[in-house]
Amino acid sequence: MNVSAIVVSHGNAAELSRSLPALRPQVDELLVIANVPGSVPPGLEALENREPLGFAANINLGLSRTSGEAVLTVNPDAVPEPDAVAALAGFMAENVRCGVAGPRMLFPDGSPQPSRRRFPTVGGTVVRRTPLRKVVHQQHHYHLDEPDPAGPVQADWMLGGFLLLRRAMLEELGGFDEHFRLYGEDIDLQYRAMLAGWERWYVPEAVVRHEHKAVTDSRWLTQRTLWHWRGIARFVRKHPERLRAL
Repeated sequence: MNVSAIVVSHGNAAELSRSLPALRPQVDELLVIANVPGSVPPGLEALENREPLGFAANINLGLSRTSGEAVLTVNPDAVPEPDAVAALAGFMAENVRCGVAGPRMLFPDGSPQPSRRRFPTVGGTVVRRTPLRKVVHQQHHYHLDEPDPAGPVQADWMLGGFLLLRRAMLEELGGFDEHFRLYGEDIDLQYRAMLAGWERWYVPEAVVRHEHKAVTDSRWLTQRTLWHWRGIARFVRKHPERLRAL
């Protein structure tokens, strides 16, 4: 299974200098999209946007410029361990209804990063996006109440920092919804994949170290916070049945 990797950089030249050497040998095709000037290290060939695009729009642009049977969406600060991509691609090749495969994510210090998640609920979203998260521990939302699986398990959705996506699924779904500026587009894609009968698998054999700055988790009111709430509102408008999931 040929793999095309798409990396969108928004001023992440330093991160790319660490992640690309680990990623490049593992994929058949690599496309870096410079969303703003100065986004890539000197000498690196990249597709440069005239104006910044949202994450979903950038990935769709990357889809139109690549040809791999599987498409890997990669954050600049995600560094795969050796053979991580091969583990994801091998699993997807053996499971024809696997449309999404995600790795075990670790923070740079090696501690686990909760990337396997359940689809959002109204109550869970209110807790996560308000100061309530300081006092309410969201074990259920993050699967923190379960031991980390030793082998592949199906998931609702997985963090979009490093995901292998089957191109046939993306073409069937019409790609990412570009009305999501930032945040929510990965949940929406995987929710639509579920509705269309595509499986989403967590493959812990594949390991990726991801810095995951999580700006919206440390600061309450930023431009990113507003984008996050806009993403939540769009998701609910598209999938109002989730309002019944409390």
